[in-house]
Amino acid sequence: MTFSIGIVGAGQFSGQFSRLFHAHPLVDGVFVTDVIPERASALVERQSLAGTYPSFEAMLDSDVDAVAIFTQRWTHGPLAVQALRAGKHVYSAVPMAISEEEIRAIVDAVRETGLTYMMGETSYYNPATVYARDRMREGAFGRIFYAEGDYVHDMDLGFYAAYEYSGGAEWKRTASYPPMLYPTHSIGGVLGAIGGHAVSVSAIGVPDDRGDGVFDREISMFGNDFSNASALFELAGGGSMRINEFRRVGYPSHLRESRFRYFGTEGSFEETVNAALWQDKTGATDVSALMDAAPSVSPDDPSLADIDPALRAAFVSGLAPVHDPSRLPAEFHGLPNGHEGSHQFLADDFVRAVAYGTLPPVNAWEAARYTLPGVIAHQSALQGGVRLPVPDLGDAPQRG
Repeated sequence: MTFSIGIVGAGQFSGQFSRLFHAHPLVDGVFVTDVIPERASALVERQSLAGTYPSFEAMLDSDVDAVAIFTQRWTHGPLAVQALRAGKHVYSAVPMAISEEEIRAIVDAVRETGLTYMMGETSYYNPATVYARDRMREGAFGRIFYAEGDYVHDMDLGFYAAYEYSGGAEWKRTASYPPMLYPTHSIGGVLGAIGGHAVSVSAIGVPDDRGDGVFDREISMFGNDFSNASALFELAGGGSMRINEFRRVGYPSHLRESRFRYFGTEGSFEETVNAALWQDKTGATDVSALMDAAPSVSPDDPSLADIDPALRAAFVSGLAPVHDPSRLPAEFHGLPNGHEGSHQFLADDFVRAVAYGTLPPVNAWEAARYTLPGVIAHQSALQGGVRLPVPDLGDAPQRG
């Protein structure tokens, strides 16, 4: 069956996904709403979409079948619940939500309505994650007992401009968003490969010292002054996971903003900004070429005109050799991709889940396992690193 999708938020990120949804053969209409109506109208005109709605509420009152939420990160949880309760399937940009209560409310709404919810976590299709997931299935790692996920994206490399674009005159209040409340690019690449969930955490936050009003507790709407944070998680069944969320870091995040390491009893994998190695007890193999998501379009492509130049590198990557393009619709060929080849898979995952009633990979229960540990980690950091239990909401009920 075909269905319609409503895009909520017409900012710099959403236009890349509206283009993919519009091209998908199982989608028969893409609509847009934004609190700044001119942005919605401009996106519809630019991509020849189906039309606009004057508000989120008007979209929910319409016969649109699904919504894709691309609003500011701390608004996702309540909007997702509202949409689910209105009978709409939901695709949500990351993070799922910013509190345990909001996360539980989404899971409850999905369970009670039977609708599809998917969080658009790019790291699930990061080449390193795909490679490690494949080696895991082969048994090449043996038992993985330790893994690392880093999201290393300096504020100077695009985030100032992005917050100014979305936050208006008081953008510094929102630019102080706590790093561990945006944990899915790092946690998702670990758990997306090895499975399982966190059971406890101890975290340390690093107070910012730039002195420019960002990450200033007196200005921050979150009361936050951490610009960097690190967390060590205990995993179910034994083992551990170390997660870094860095916003002040001397690192070229435009080349690779998420990176991963996995250590098993029989093999291990390590990734840096420009290299990747598979290692076992006999030696090391350079597998960097398998991770290379070569650019699909130029950073100057007209389709990226709305993206700040400092952020465009994340939106031009094509598929890496570890990806399987055969499962993607032919209509996606030649369209922009992004975040190391993940965008097209994410859009296709959601569309297929809605159209066929299947469970998407990053469903509500999986999304909770990528998001809730960061919420608890932030609480630990606020308490000086005290070890706290991480609740788990269980496995997703199987469909069909």
